[in-house]
Amino acid sequence: MTAYLFDTHLLLWSAAGDPRLPRRAAALIASEAHVRLFSPVSIAEIAIKWQQRRPDFQFAPARMRAEMLEEGYVELPLTSLHATRIADLSRLHGDPFDRLLVAQALAEGVPFVTADAVLAGYPGQIMVV
Repeated sequence: MTAYLFDTHLLLWSAAGDPRLPRRAAALIASEAHVRLFSPVSIAEIAIKWQQRRPDFQFAPARMRAEMLEEGYVELPLTSLHATRIADLSRLHGDPFDRLLVAQALAEGVPFVTADAVLAGYPGQIMVV
């Protein structure tokens, strides 16, 4: 069974039923044939940007985490090994949350699913949907 780590915006768009969620991402999220992973990095990003009252971060972080777990997502713990992999990444992308998510996926050897085409420039299994 293949596991996929999802980018924060895909998780938010899925939870909100947002039409910006690409069909391919929606199909992966809906499929029971895959393990759907989320990262504490995404919860931290949601918490920080929700607190800043950014309009694209409308879910409280505790609610978002609880709903993902109820929906069958699996939380991928963050380790110092993941953090060390950031040093292997170029400065192609400036967002520290995205860089850490990519590093985490690289360290775990799982595909990272994102709508951000810039991230496709990183090594590993970056799936732009």
